[in-house]
Amino acid sequence: MTGLELANAAEALVGTAFRLHGRDPRTGLDCIGLIDRALSAIGRHALFPNGYALRTGQWPDLDKIASSRGFAATDQPILPGDVLLLKPSVSQMHFVIAGSRAGTWVEAHAGLRRVVIAAISDQFPIIRRWRLV
Repeated sequence: MTGLELANAAEALVGTAFRLHGRDPRTGLDCIGLIDRALSAIGRHALFPNGYALRTGQWPDLDKIASSRGFAATDQPILPGDVLLLKPSVSQMHFVIAGSRAGTWVEAHAGLRRVVIAAISDQFPIIRRWRLV
């Protein structure tokens, strides 16, 4: 299983409705649900935490969660399938998956109410990145 396969699996979910805590493409996905479903599509069942608030000041140990699901932190150039942690505000985090085409990412966009492919933007800082190992 490769990062490119993960990117392709995420892109296959484009158009899926957004739903906070969503884990089922039939009813909607949030950013963590997008990662969960894309991983499942390539044969890795991740079962990420659920029940979190949209905004919070308490962050779990994300590196521990990522490593237990087959990812390692990276500071190398972005590759397809990398999971990026963005910080839209002081109390919010948002995950995206680097797309199959350079300069794109796949995200469950709350404002657009669906999963989309977008150009990588510097609007929100990238706080952390993980890659499948």
